[in-house]
Amino acid sequence: MSGLARYNSCMDIERYLKRIHYTAVVKPDVQTLHGLQLAHLLTVPFENLDIGLKRPIRLDAESLWNKIVVNGRGGFCYEVNGLFASLLEEIGFDVTYLNARDYHEDDDTFGIDFDHLTLLVRVPNESTRWLVDVGWGDTFTLPLDMDNPDWQEQRLRAYRLEPFREGYQLWQRGFNREIERQYYFDLAPRQFPAEYEATCLYHQTSPQSIFTRKQIISRLTENGRVSLDQDRLIVTTNGQREERPFANEDEFQQLLEEHFGFRL
Repeated sequence: MSGLARYNSCMDIERYLKRIHYTAVVKPDVQTLHGLQLAHLLTVPFENLDIGLKRPIRLDAESLWNKIVVNGRGGFCYEVNGLFASLLEEIGFDVTYLNARDYHEDDDTFGIDFDHLTLLVRVPNESTRWLVDVGWGDTFTLPLDMDNPDWQEQRLRAYRLEPFREGYQLWQRGFNREIERQYYFDLAPRQFPAEYEATCLYHQTSPQSIFTRKQIISRLTENGRVSLDQDRLIVTTNGQREERPFANEDEFQQLLEEHFGFRL
């Protein structure tokens, strides 16, 4: 058991599926797993807006449910992967929380323990281990086969999982064929939210955290990505990036509603 029982009491599968605009038949198989991750990324943004507003981020089931499903918001990894994991388990998948650490290119190091939450998911009666993630931002859009050593192509990019230390490191080959390391994770099962709460608080309060230094909201689109940064709208279409500055808070709220479906 992966520590998700506390979430089941507030999980309404039909309402969650409506939130992510998923209309296909749902059962614990590979097709459903792939469809749910893609649908989630297309509808639920990666965002840290509450941190800039000094609103505490809570990882209990009711808080995650109300923020993401009831209020139509997104969140960062602990929030969106935490709630998504409970949906998957309720459907019948086997879910394991993993401790991931973002790669820092500037000093060639990985971040602190529990820097990122990612998920290992198994389909009943099948041996494949799937890496599932709806909470890192701009990365793979479909689950990755953890036992496939080759590049796994998705849209205009490709991803590879390389055995590393006690787990794997994730590599991305980008639009222009550039290769970057994204994060490392070990394979020890973890307890959510207990083991992630301290680092979640760190990312809300520490001046060393990117989340206290930068405001971002970003969502996958059918042919790219749309993001709102500190002072600009960023739209990527088929690998081509365009940026447009916005002038004030009113325009920010308008863009927020237009592209993400809510206002703060």
